[in-house]
Amino acid sequence: MDETKKSIEQLVRLCQKGEPEAFSKLVDIYSGRLFGYFYRLTGNRDDSNELLSELFLKLIEKIAGCKPQTFEPWLFKTASNLFADHIRAKKRQQKMLSKAVEQMPSETAPEKKDDYTADKLTVYLQKLDSETAEIITMRYYSGLSFEELAKIRNEPIGTCLSKVHRGLKKLRQLMENCDE
Repeated sequence: MDETKKSIEQLVRLCQKGEPEAFSKLVDIYSGRLFGYFYRLTGNRDDSNELLSELFLKLIEKIAGCKPQTFEPWLFKTASNLFADHIRAKKRQQKMLSKAVEQMPSETAPEKKDDYTADKLTVYLQKLDSETAEIITMRYYSGLSFEELAKIRNEPIGTCLSKVHRGLKKLRQLMENCDE
């Protein structure tokens, strides 16, 4: 077992004993990767920060039940679940907003624009379905192995491999078609 994995397991055990410094170290280790994961999926800094905060709250609440040797897959599975909840909530919001707009046909809803321009990859990832964007982001941006992906998603490794392959193919096609 490599030293990094050992030290993370030790930090998780210390967190389970209630050591605040250990929790702080885990946050330092994973906050950049997890922010990047959420940002690649949402394309929005505010949503990413909110999801990251929610994830660390979940970490505090549920770390006692986590096995230290499977902490990272558990953490990314929790992040994945939070993102899925976020997507469902956004869809509900959009549905409610659409109904409100329909009831007020004489007025137009203002278009919401972000304060910044997202990079090209994030824009293209958002054009994919959320599952495909998520699995590509988990694999390449978060650096998870196919084995870890399979554990997180409760799928065979071959299924993860083919989903990533098909997702990359779709992403490539989108990028080629948009650059023309």
